[in-house]
Amino acid sequence: MNQLPTRRAVVVAGAAAALAPALPAYAAPAARTAPHPPTGAALKPVQPYASYWYPDSLPAGSPGPGITWRSLASWRAESDPDLAFNAASVPLAARFTPTAANTTARAGQARVQSLVSFGPTASNPSQGAPTADYYALTHWAYLDELVFWGGSSGEGLILAPNAPVVDAAHRHGVPVLGNVFLPPAAYGGQLQWTRDLVRKDAAGHYPLAERLVAVAAAYGFDGWFVNAETGGGNTALALDMRGFLTELKQLGAARGQRVTWYDAMTANGSVSWQGALNSQNEAFFRAADTMFLDFRWTAATLASSGAKAGQLGRDRYQLWAGVDVESHGWDTPVDWDAIVPAAKPGIASYGFYRPEWTRNHLPESRTPGDFHAADDRFWTGSSLDPSRPAAADPWRAPATAVADRSTITALPFATTFNTGHGVRWYDGGAVTSSAPWNHLGLQDRLPSRRWVTRTDGRHPAVAFDFEDAWRGGSSVLVTGEPGAPVTLDLYATRLPLSPRTVIELTHRADADVTVEPAVATAEPARPGDPYPYRLLPATTLKAGAWTTTRLALPGLSGTARAVGVRLTAQGALHYRLGALAIHDGPQVPSAPDKLTIAAGSDGLRLTWRPAPGPVRHYELHRLLPDGTRRFLGGTCQSAYFVPGALPEPGEKSACFEVRAVGELYTASGPARAAHTW
Repeated sequence: MNQLPTRRAVVVAGAAAALAPALPAYAAPAARTAPHPPTGAALKPVQPYASYWYPDSLPAGSPGPGITWRSLASWRAESDPDLAFNAASVPLAARFTPTAANTTARAGQARVQSLVSFGPTASNPSQGAPTADYYALTHWAYLDELVFWGGSSGEGLILAPNAPVVDAAHRHGVPVLGNVFLPPAAYGGQLQWTRDLVRKDAAGHYPLAERLVAVAAAYGFDGWFVNAETGGGNTALALDMRGFLTELKQLGAARGQRVTWYDAMTANGSVSWQGALNSQNEAFFRAADTMFLDFRWTAATLASSGAKAGQLGRDRYQLWAGVDVESHGWDTPVDWDAIVPAAKPGIASYGFYRPEWTRNHLPESRTPGDFHAADDRFWTGSSLDPSRPAAADPWRAPATAVADRSTITALPFATTFNTGHGVRWYDGGAVTSSAPWNHLGLQDRLPSRRWVTRTDGRHPAVAFDFEDAWRGGSSVLVTGEPGAPVTLDLYATRLPLSPRTVIELTHRADADVTVEPAVATAEPARPGDPYPYRLLPATTLKAGAWTTTRLALPGLSGTARAVGVRLTAQGALHYRLGALAIHDGPQVPSAPDKLTIAAGSDGLRLTWRPAPGPVRHYELHRLLPDGTRRFLGGTCQSAYFVPGALPEPGEKSACFEVRAVGELYTASGPARAAHTW
């Protein structure tokens, strides 16, 4: 596919001058000139943001409002004032591949990388924000790698992912890469920054390669995407870049990290986008783990690239064929057969550039439901059911070509179908905060196949809904008039069953419905076939309040391979599922302690000693003078920022508390501390 001449300008401008989509005003208050203290400075309790740096030398002049210039060469974990807020805590989960939901999705071939801008380089909050309008990615099952896209010549060139994105990705088994962006001169790039990055010490090593590995290790993410697009280099600089990449890969591999190279700099140091793996860039590919091929690829150059990868002893699927969806999303014309031919093995992997189009193209009045409807359409296809792909859809959605994966392999397993954002916060079916919010670290492990329904009648609509929830911000809503029983696939699993294992559903209905939990202990016979579910005893829900149904699994043993639910309604179906849990007995986490509070000009920084033992996340409340509790938020870290905290009328001090929350959403006792106004 040959890109239009303006494509290059769009790419670099998107990463440099106009990186992020429009966000609410909270993201970058104009009066604030230093969202981060400079490296090595004393702690200043202001709102923490995702970290960003220049390699070493800084631009001339002064940074703009809301920007702090700092050098990666000067960074040290021990003097990073925001490390506790930015360090991810969820380890990268192992994944398995169940039998495919359709006959065209292939395992072990093409994979998917996404380059996503979650916010502006200098104003990307470390721990979520008070708005539901956010790119709350949930289709992790099709992703193999996420790049936290960003960086600009006026803010910083090296961007570390924020903790919520990494924690959500890791929970679903997806590695996350930070971004190193060396922009073209037309967008402020300076060749000195490239030289700074690849500078050697007296021993011939690359200090900033070691520093990048240290940042990723301290922050808990999985490596770096390196994009060198500043022209004017020479062969010597290209050799230094190759040596830098080699050392970055070697040092990172020892820490479980990886490196992706962007197809820009060539062997003679010039910038010339190839859209292919060839003699101009193969040295960089050999030095990295994978390479993102520029958008100008064709069917012929992808075929030759795959062949060349094989000649180098490498996997052709380590090449990401760039697909620019920033402007047109699913209306983007793509030569799909050049990447994954319909009747032949795949040629390369997919590299989606800016799939957050699914949010950005919607009007400003968009709701979370609007976003998820568009995102489901992008990843699943127009049928909105990966088991029934639309044959005539010109957009070949990932679910039609790439096998989904799951991380649900151990008990206890529980979900409240929380997508990581919402218009309010629910606990036990009651609203405990009416404020909109986003925090991907609180996202549950979500159904990977959205949404597979099987019925002899009419297929109902299934979606995440934000108008009612049991816990968090969302639930699963099933509506329609199917006229026959409907089986809804929820999760592919590898859960060990025992005589003690129970399943719990928390659900409600607006019309009478019979609910039968469904568990399969075997895989389907062939791709696209239904799971051989065994139905558990039925419960008839009357229209009304939330109800928890708890059932043993009599006669079931071995491994649960899938979990679903069968719904039977006499007329209209309006069923809401708020929580699902499978476990061998209740568990309550231990409590954290040593809660401390530091006040600043724009809020409070709370830190505490983590609870011993397994913890899913922490939740924070403020105890009000009338004895009630106000929900403040949650985090997977042992630090939390409370913006804009003010005293209640007549209040001389405020009491705050933090509790650990376990995998079954049981909460520990509190750690408390008071703040005097």
